[in-house]
Amino acid sequence: MVKNGFLIHYLRSSMEKEIVLSGIRPTGFLHLGNYFGAMRNYVRMQDEYNCYFFVANWHSLTTHPDTKTLQESVLRVVAENIACGLDPEKVSLYVQSDVPEIAELYLYLNMLAYKGELEKTTSFKDKVRLQPENVNAGLLTYPVLQAADILIHRAVKVPVGKDQEQNLEMARNFAERFNYRYGETFPLPYAFNYNSELVKILGLDGNGKMSKSENQNTTLFLADEDDAIRNKIKKAKTDQGPLAPNSVKPDYIENLFTLMKLVSSADTLKKFEDDFNNSSDGNCIIRYGDMKKQLAEDMVSFIQPIRNQALDLQNNKELLIKIIRQGADKARSSASNTLSIVRKAVGMDY
Repeated sequence: MVKNGFLIHYLRSSMEKEIVLSGIRPTGFLHLGNYFGAMRNYVRMQDEYNCYFFVANWHSLTTHPDTKTLQESVLRVVAENIACGLDPEKVSLYVQSDVPEIAELYLYLNMLAYKGELEKTTSFKDKVRLQPENVNAGLLTYPVLQAADILIHRAVKVPVGKDQEQNLEMARNFAERFNYRYGETFPLPYAFNYNSELVKILGLDGNGKMSKSENQNTTLFLADEDDAIRNKIKKAKTDQGPLAPNSVKPDYIENLFTLMKLVSSADTLKKFEDDFNNSSDGNCIIRYGDMKKQLAEDMVSFIQPIRNQALDLQNNKELLIKIIRQGADKARSSASNTLSIVRKAVGMDY
């Protein structure tokens, strides 16, 4: 448990910073796209904002009703977040179900959400197509629970990708409706990222983004063993080389250079860039095999310490539970304050 003195100090210091919130479902292993698309920015945010990062285990039930491995997955995600650089002393790192205030706010917000608008959301329609035998109420009201996650801390900045912008817009709508019906209560959240540092990483086959659930042979996971990393990169899609100097790179080739830019030295990147730009039909200087071999070793050097630290943490369940409880203490203090205001506004403060 967090000592009272530490919690008071945390609350005082956090009040001076804008609130940032983000969550991740424990439905797969974190991968390189997660790291460079989100985690790297979160590590920077923790020094500039009052950050709440959580594992969305309630959300996972809408699509993964089998909970046999849920606890293990939750602890793994927490461990991987810390291994990526999140400091539990700087952020509130918690599990969604450990903050029951979210569920009460979810109930109030459901009174402001309408069946027609929920059925039109892209995320709902996609999930219905993927799991037609499990179209549950939680799936329909997923955006409402997501709004409760955000509004319970009165967060103003929410790091989201393009696929979640519609749900964030709905969170703003629910906040506006609540404010209109019950009085000014919630600030309106908006999408936030360090735009200049957002990186899109494709799968190694060149088809779409790296994914936790799609073809795992084309995704580099932060838990991958060294040989798995080497084998995946070895099989990455390439071609016969450029037909003319300074050619435009196809997406799948550009992706290899993007990966190299992220994990290799500047000299290494420049060497292969020059080789590509000086290649032409009949004079192919660049050797993709050599490039992939170098990239694989640099990628191993990058992923290995993250993987090893995450494994060490997973082997120390007692420490992970302590961190989660500490995060829940911070999160519940914030959530309780918000819920007190909400109950008074709704007329539930008897």
